[in-house]
Amino acid sequence: MKILIVSQYFWPENFRINDLVKALLDKGINVDVVTGQPNYPGGRIFDGYRAGNFGKQSWGDATVYRLPMAPRGRGSAVRLICNYLSFVISGILLAPFALRRKRVDVVFVYAISPILQAIPAILIKWIKGAKLVIWVQDLWPESLEATGFVRNRWALAMVRVLVRWIYRHADLILVQSEAFIAPVAALADAGKICYYPNSADDVFTSSSVDDECQIPELGNGFSVVFAGNLGTAQAVDTIIDAAELLKDRPEIRIILVGSGSRAAWLQSQVEQRGLSNVLLAGQYPLSAMPAILRGASVLLVTLKDEAIFYHTVPSKVQAYLAAGRPIVACLNGEGARIIALAEAGVCCPAEDAVALAQAIASLYQMSEEDRSQLGKNGQRYFEQYFDSNMLTQTLISHFEKVRVSGRQQ
Repeated sequence: MKILIVSQYFWPENFRINDLVKALLDKGINVDVVTGQPNYPGGRIFDGYRAGNFGKQSWGDATVYRLPMAPRGRGSAVRLICNYLSFVISGILLAPFALRRKRVDVVFVYAISPILQAIPAILIKWIKGAKLVIWVQDLWPESLEATGFVRNRWALAMVRVLVRWIYRHADLILVQSEAFIAPVAALADAGKICYYPNSADDVFTSSSVDDECQIPELGNGFSVVFAGNLGTAQAVDTIIDAAELLKDRPEIRIILVGSGSRAAWLQSQVEQRGLSNVLLAGQYPLSAMPAILRGASVLLVTLKDEAIFYHTVPSKVQAYLAAGRPIVACLNGEGARIIALAEAGVCCPAEDAVALAQAIASLYQMSEEDRSQLGKNGQRYFEQYFDSNMLTQTLISHFEKVRVSGRQQ
């Protein structure tokens, strides 16, 4: 079986699709990748790559086709739009040429934003007579509206028509959250939608990772670690407000690991409010993250109180569960439901700083034994529902079924 992955993002960028390609190769599946020039999250093309290059490279047993692409830059909506559209245009014009001698059975789109990257995949499907599977990681157009990227109702309606067209040409639509099924079904045939969750990056479950934590402050007092993007969607202002409410408990420290559009604002708030209980630790390589997560007293996940985020399971939830540490979750909907089902921590409503401060305090007041049990519960839940090997085998089964479906008609 010949699988073609279409993903705007791929190694050396850190995305779940990297481990998934490795896992498919390890299972003996023939995999190639069509992707862009790596530039996430910094917005600059990585060293060793060029924005205008068109070529291929080997990555293990996979051939990776790199398309010319405008870098996303930082903080510019115009540059981000150019980044999205340049991948689509390059994919339409150049991907069929690059693949001219390749057989393709299934085209698999790793559909984090933007869903537009599925457009060249549809063209490849037509040319190759292949099946198309889209793994929806982000709801469009809902995410555009929730993040404020697009507010105009006519523009949103046009995006909805485009998404409906994309879904119509998919043979199978996989969704990362069970709560995605209803909104996706509003734009697609419900009969071809299937729940397929994310796992955690393999580094979080590997026994060979470095156990030395690179943040010494984690060993001082009770550490609440937030790891990941520091952006608008993560409601980081709620974290700062909660930290201010906990100022009189200096033994509780909130450590923010990562970078993002609101990192500078966070630093200014820490200084203006005199929050000595907040540390912006900066960004660390993925290889360092397992030790950081395991070194935390508790792990923090937050999202804004927006309707779209009721449906979303942040990818860090699986990593947190795998780390075996208790979780404090300030979010609504599916993410909170999973943490509650796993009995892996304490949940409170999104953007409620008072409730978040109380949740952190309640975990601090627990015995170490009780906190340890929460972490073990989460790890057990991860192994039962999010194990990478199990999910890879499930994905291969999906590919096999969709590949032979047309032949049975």
